[in-house]
Amino acid sequence: MTTAPARPYDVLLVEDDEADALLIEDALLARGARNLAQVHDGVAGLDYLRDGANPRPDLIVLDLNMPRMNGRELLAVIKEDDDLRTIPVVVLTTSSAPDDVVGAYQQHANAYVTKPVNLDDFEQAVQSIDTFYLETVTRLPQ
Repeated sequence: MTTAPARPYDVLLVEDDEADALLIEDALLARGARNLAQVHDGVAGLDYLRDGANPRPDLIVLDLNMPRMNGRELLAVIKEDDDLRTIPVVVLTTSSAPDDVVGAYQQHANAYVTKPVNLDDFEQAVQSIDTFYLETVTRLPQ
């Protein structure tokens, strides 16, 4: 049984594939109150994070392969920024290449999840991320 959070969780999704973004959004919203903001590349993600009018995300779900500023570059900027580095970042990407996995963890990703091809497995993976980061762990006070 899931208990209702004291406030809706804020999730920033940095994903350029609209189909994947819709699947992720559906999987998160199926689990309860989630404020989901989506941007299509790292430049837009950084703009979102640095705009004081936007809520600070409780979680960032990040794809690696995007135009303009890719996920690797955005992850490096986030984890070097004193104001942003404590936000958990989960890399959710199609790549299972060892170099990508190692690189993400070297840039201090909090988790690395390879997007499953099967739709049900994809939904389960997103919901597992949600359960752990937004329901199981203790978040920083706002």
